[in-house]
Amino acid sequence: MQIRSAKDLIAYQKAYSLAMEIFAVSKSFPKDERYSLTDQIRRSSRSVCANLREAWAKRKYEAHFVSKLTDADGENAETDTWIDFARNTDYLNDETHRRLSGLCAEVGKMLGSMINNPKPFLLTSEL
Repeated sequence: MQIRSAKDLIAYQKAYSLAMEIFAVSKSFPKDERYSLTDQIRRSSRSVCANLREAWAKRKYEAHFVSKLTDADGENAETDTWIDFARNTDYLNDETHRRLSGLCAEVGKMLGSMINNPKPFLLTSEL
């Protein structure tokens, strides 16, 4: 399959699914967490996808591409941290925590692979 947009990347699809699942489960977080944990976990999970899209738009320049991928990876790590906080405050059960953390790990591995080997994703100026 030819990748025509960032939406075709498996890393993007997994990150997007994770963000949507986090949105769904965070609806049950206490109202007093609305402007703290709920906001933070939703923002960071969505930011992974946004940074991937930005990276894709900048793939003409390897350094810019890798920089945005690194931002996405950082947001993914932040999301995993918020998932831990949600579990340790009993807002997530063990099963949901494992599933969400596992998805974060998968996304992180894919982003790491892209960061370490960006060439296949870069635009080339072959005539």
